[in-house]
Amino acid sequence: MPVKILGISGSPVKGGNTEALLAEGLKHAESMGDVSTELIRLVEKRVGDCRHCNWCLSRQTEGSFCSLKDDMLEIYPKIIDADAILMATPTYGGRLSGYSAVFIDRWRALVLGKHYRGVLRNKVGGALTVSWFRNAGPETALLSIVSAYLMWGMVVAAPGEGGCQFGAVGVSSDGGSGRFTPEEKLGVLKDKVGLASARALAKRTVELARIIRAGQDLQEGHPAS
Repeated sequence: MPVKILGISGSPVKGGNTEALLAEGLKHAESMGDVSTELIRLVEKRVGDCRHCNWCLSRQTEGSFCSLKDDMLEIYPKIIDADAILMATPTYGGRLSGYSAVFIDRWRALVLGKHYRGVLRNKVGGALTVSWFRNAGPETALLSIVSAYLMWGMVVAAPGEGGCQFGAVGVSSDGGSGRFTPEEKLGVLKDKVGLASARALAKRTVELARIIRAGQDLQEGHPAS
């Protein structure tokens, strides 16, 4: 059964640790077979703040998502088309990045919009984060994303035993110690526990997406494929 996963990197650093952890998860998902993935870097996109103007609540039509004309207009269809979303953010002050927060706010057009209201229901959502050192607030960063998924009617994927129960967590300093090593640009790739959690999250995401797709096919009277 084919599965489409959309990966979102909410880091201001292109090709940095957050993107590397997400890429590890997407790569593992593809290795499971019949899985296609796409990675979007928010740093490369122009995404403005939601103004809560309520345009989407009353004037939204098919193909016309939001009153703001920016790069979200090309991202919305990708979200709708995906079976699952893997969103990754760096941990900043125990919370998600500004890029990630603004992006999440703009999903309002898919949650409450007149035409697209409810399209997120039963999509699978997974969260990933990279912190500079261990115990620097990754759980609360992940919960910012997971809470949104739950409020939108999505199904949350978690890595399971042996990792953070809210999502995948990696550290970018040496052993999570907080020591700064200038020449080490992608320290998260040395975090075996963090990489394993990204793979476990990806595996669970694919599992849930397939289960949901099979259930939807049966409900609609189509044989599972």
